[in-house]
Amino acid sequence: MTATVTSTSAQPARAGITFPDGFVWGAATASYQIEGAAREDGRGPSIWDTFSRTPGKVYAGHTGDIACDHYHRYADDVALMADLGLASYRFSVAWPRVRPDGTGPVNPKGLDFYDRLTDELLGKGIEPVVTLYHWDLPQTLEDRGGWANRETAEAFGDYAEVVYRKLGDRVGTWTTLNEPWCSAYLGYGSGIHAPGVQDPAKALAAVHHLLLGHGLAAQALRAAGAQKISITLNPCEVSPLDPESAADRDAARLIDGLANRIFLDPLLRGEYPADILRHIARLTDLSYLKDGDLAIINQPLDVLGVNFYTPSYVSAKPGAPGALDYPGSGGIAFRPPVGPVTDMNWQIEPASLTRLLTRLHKDYPGTPLMITENGAAYPEGPDENGEVADLRRIEYVDGHLRACHDALAAGVDLRGYFLWSLMDNFEWAEGYRKRFGIVHVDYTTQRRVLKDSAKWYREVIRRNGLE
Repeated sequence: MTATVTSTSAQPARAGITFPDGFVWGAATASYQIEGAAREDGRGPSIWDTFSRTPGKVYAGHTGDIACDHYHRYADDVALMADLGLASYRFSVAWPRVRPDGTGPVNPKGLDFYDRLTDELLGKGIEPVVTLYHWDLPQTLEDRGGWANRETAEAFGDYAEVVYRKLGDRVGTWTTLNEPWCSAYLGYGSGIHAPGVQDPAKALAAVHHLLLGHGLAAQALRAAGAQKISITLNPCEVSPLDPESAADRDAARLIDGLANRIFLDPLLRGEYPADILRHIARLTDLSYLKDGDLAIINQPLDVLGVNFYTPSYVSAKPGAPGALDYPGSGGIAFRPPVGPVTDMNWQIEPASLTRLLTRLHKDYPGTPLMITENGAAYPEGPDENGEVADLRRIEYVDGHLRACHDALAAGVDLRGYFLWSLMDNFEWAEGYRKRFGIVHVDYTTQRRVLKDSAKWYREVIRRNGLE
C-alpha cells in the first residue's frame, strides 16, 4: 500500500500538481557513505578514514569501512533504483580509489568499479550523474596541506580528466564538487568534519582552492568533450531575525556573503563580492589569490546543483562568539530551530526553498537549477511486519516538492529533483545513528527494505507530480 501524507496530519487537503515534461526524478548517494570496501582493490586512505579513526570525532567510533557494502552489492542496489522508477542516479567517485595517493599512478581496479556501475545503470535505463568530489580527499594530499594548498586544486583537475577518460563516453552530466562550503568551513574552520582543522585562515584559503579546483576540472572536462558541467552548492536561505533591524540585516548580509555569495559570485560573475573580500582581508592575507584565478573559476555552467535542507535566521548580538564555520562572525547569533524539526534538529520550512530558488533565478539569471539533494533524517525502522512507516519523511519531501513547484510557477528554470538519500548510510560525524534513506539498511545483515517513503516516491515519479 502506498503511504499518503494525510494520515499523520490535520493539515488541509492540498491540490494535486504536475511537474513539467522532462523534469528529472532521481536519488543521490556519496562514495564514502555507502561503498565500504575501504581497503580493497588498491583504494588508498582518505581524510575520512583518518578522521573516523580519531577518537571523539565520529559518533561511537563509526567508520565507513563497510557502510552499505555498495561496492559489492551495487547490482542489487541498481535493481532497487529501477524498481523505484528513477530516471537518474547521482553518485560520487572516490578519488583515493582512483588515484590512491592523489597525484600518482591511476588504480585500474578502482576505475573499473565505476565502469561496472555506469554500465549497470545504463542497462536499467537510469542516467548516471557523476560527482567527482564528495569530501573523501586522499590523505596524502591532506598531509601536504589539503585544500588550503594550491597543489590540491591542480591535482583535482588532473584527476577529473582521468575519470572522464574512463566514463565520458557514457556519462552526460559531470559535477565537480559537492558542497565546497562543508569541505572548507566544516573541514578547516569548525573542524567537525574531516580533516578536523580549526583555522579560519586555512578555511578561507580552502574556499578559494576548491573553487579553483572546480575551474581547472571544468576546463579539463570540457576540453576532453564533456557534455554538461555542473557544481553542487548548499546555498543557505539566510534571513534577518528582525527584518526591521538594520543591525540584523547587516548580520544576515555577512552570513549570506560567507555562505552563498563567496561561491556564487566567482562561479557565475567571475568576481568575489567586495564586502566579503574586505571581511576576509581582516582575518588573513589574500596572497593565495593569483592573477587569472577568477577567469579559471568562472567557467560556463550547464546546471547549478542546489542542496537544501533548512533555513537560517540570524541577528546582531554584541559579544556573541559567532560560529567557527563562518569565519569572523563574532557578534552574530543564529536562532535555534523553531517549530517542526527533523532528527538532525533542522527546522522544516519548505517556503524558504521557494525563496532561495527564486533568489538564485533573479540574482544569477540564465543558470538552470537542479535540486541535487533534499530530504530528511528520521529514525523509524521496520515494524513487526517488516514495514517502515516513515510518514514524517513523506510529509517533508511532499512539502519541499510543492515548494519546487511554486518556484517553477514563478518562472524559475528548475530541471529536476534528486532525493537524499537512496538508502540509509554513514552520515559523516553522526555515524550510523541518523537515517536519511528511503531504503532502510540493516547494517548487520545489509538487508535493504523499501520504506513507505520509497513506495510513495515511486508513485510521485510515475505520475510526475503529487496528488
